[in-house]
Amino acid sequence: MSEVTNLLAQARAGDVDSLPRVFALLYAELRKLANSKLRGQEATLTPTVLVHETYLKLCSGDDAMPLESRKHFFAAAAQAMRWILVDDARRNLALRHGGGAVRVELPEDLVEELKSEELLALNSALDSLGRIDPARKELVELRYFAGLEYEELEQLLGRSVRTLKREWASARAALYELMAQ
Repeated sequence: MSEVTNLLAQARAGDVDSLPRVFALLYAELRKLANSKLRGQEATLTPTVLVHETYLKLCSGDDAMPLESRKHFFAAAAQAMRWILVDDARRNLALRHGGGAVRVELPEDLVEELKSEELLALNSALDSLGRIDPARKELVELRYFAGLEYEELEQLLGRSVRTLKREWASARAALYELMAQ
């Protein structure tokens, strides 16, 4: 078992120092990920703030999530970053001009920077996709919001790279359709 998994097991057993140690071990990866998500964005967040907000979402209070593995940790971190970025985008739009739906063309490689309006449209489509196909939603969150490559996803999700690429194409097409509605 990896050091991260051991620390997460200790955190579930009640060791309050274990989860902060997991964040310390993975901080550089999370910071790099946050930096890539914020590059070219209109966000008022910095990578450091995004990582720290993610930490607070996952670890604060009595309702801290019982994380079980590296996969679960990154899935939870990706979802937390998504929520934080979406909240920031909503706040930016509300301050500027009250928002509004925007048609978004999804690029072949979805891992491009999105503007606030596009991020909100993606968030809404991702919620709809989650109701239809939770596995594809998880793939999008891990690939886009956590920035994981196919080889990392293969290890985390236990599906072949070929299958993941096919599911990624399917998820992109579904998101495109959901965003067009």
